[in-house]
Amino acid sequence: MPSSPQHPAPTPTPTLSDLSGAVAEDLALYREKFRRRLPESLNELHGPTHRVVELPLHMAWSGMTSYDLGKPRQRMGLYRTVLHEGLHDDLPRYLNQDLLLQLWPVLRTLVGRTVRTVWEDAFPQLASRTRAAA
Repeated sequence: MPSSPQHPAPTPTPTLSDLSGAVAEDLALYREKFRRRLPESLNELHGPTHRVVELPLHMAWSGMTSYDLGKPRQRMGLYRTVLHEGLHDDLPRYLNQDLLLQLWPVLRTLVGRTVRTVWEDAFPQLASRTRAAA
């Protein structure tokens, strides 16, 4: 039966392969979002190693904004937040290379898979820290 205003043509139902393609595309865009934020090198990360750090609202929009780097749980929380929410210019300001390397074996279990994969692919020394800690 031809389509008419009273009987519009049926909309095709997406197949599983269509959905998996859309999911793969979304995942690729999500990964790219984190890749674009990365520094060229971990050597660029000169953030603080001690004191209280105040994060701007574009990073700490859903919770704590003040982190005491002298407290291990808060230090880990700051790094998790910055890795997920920080923009390209935030990373060198709030992350410290030595602290990131020290925290990574545990921190990698607290961040999402995409963040972990993007950082370990870009900086193999992070993945090697994990293997050395195991």
